[in-house]
This record gives sequence, structure tokens and C-alpha cells, in this order.
Amino acid sequence: MQHTVIIDYGSGNLRSVARAFQHVAAASGNRISVSDDIAQVKQATHIVLPGVGAFADCMAGLQAIPGMIAVLEAMVLERKTPFLGICVGMQLLAKEGHEHGVTKGLGWLDAVVEPLTPAPGLKIPHMGWNELAIRDRRPPIMQGLSDGDHAYFVHSYHMRCTDAGEVLAVCDYGGEVAAIVGRGNIVGTQFHPEKSQATGLRVIENFLGIQG
Repeated sequence: MQHTVIIDYGSGNLRSVARAFQHVAAASGNRISVSDDIAQVKQATHIVLPGVGAFADCMAGLQAIPGMIAVLEAMVLERKTPFLGICVGMQLLAKEGHEHGVTKGLGWLDAVVEPLTPAPGLKIPHMGWNELAIRDRRPPIMQGLSDGDHAYFVHSYHMRCTDAGEVLAVCDYGGEVAAIVGRGNIVGTQFHPEKSQATGLRVIENFLGIQG
């Protein structure tokens, strides 16, 4: 049986994320757990890292769980367990975040997290619905997604990837903003799938369907 673990490290709307995953997983029997127990993470077939708030605070929360980052690296980088980062959980995949100084990230993607640049008529944070523009339809996480699909965003910072091939979808908010990123078994969404209705449920379904 598949077992998806949503990491509880003091950041993220865990109940909302868990409900969305449980809704999608009900038909398949995929077990969904919310946990900070590294023993559970070691047994996971899929791992989800949500995140809300400041990059540095989220990174500190992850570091505060003894052994968690080492276990995540072993599971995701070595064993190739499917991994999904959501919002700041996606941003933590970068080498560093530039929010009130520079904070080191997980470094799983060659990317940095920078402030959104305000444009005339646009407010920061970027909050609300926006349309996706697909850049790469091939990865499993992208199946069934189309240009113009709507997703729900809440963020003031965005990921800038060195390798444009790791940007799977973008949205427009005073310029291109990475909406979905990925490489191999590692994927991330800047938007919140649990708040993105049909688009978000499809992303969750796609993720749970990825075989490690």
C-alpha cells in the first residue's frame, strides 16, 4: 500500500492539505499521514512538504526536527522517493532564499528565491487566482493540465531556476513566475493545490500516481 507522509514542521495549512490528499486518495487506498516522525518518513512512498510564511522561518522549522533533513535527503535524493513541495515548501528546494537577508535552502534545485518585483497596478503579495502557461507537458505531474488552467497563489517571493528546463509551468504576474518546477522525482508548486479546485486535485492525483 502506498503511504504519503505530509511533513509537519510547524508551517503550512496542514489540515487543508491533508483533506485534499485524503479526498484524492480515497479511491486508491493510499494512506495519508501528517507527521514529524522520521521513522514514518523512512517508510513513505510519497513525501509532501507544505509551507506558509517566511523562507528562513520554514527552513528553521525543518532544521529543528533532529535528523529530518538527512532522512529527506536519503529518501528523495538517494532512494528517489516522489517528493512534492508546496508554496514555501517548493521554495526550500532552492540553494538560497533572499528574504530579509540570505538563508541557505535544501539546494536540491539550482535556484534562488527572490522578491517579486512590483509592477504598476499589481499588489504584493501575489494573492488569488492566476492562469497557468505550460512549458513542459511530459513529466507525470503535468498530465491533464492545460494552458489557462487556474490555480490559487499566495506569495511575495518566487523561484528563479538556473535551468529553464526545470520550470514546468509559469504564470504571469508582472513577468513570468515559476508555478510548477521539477526534476526527476522532485516537483514543486508555487500555488496551493489544496486551494486550487480542479487544477489542484489533478496535480495531487498526478503526484500520487508517480511510482518511486
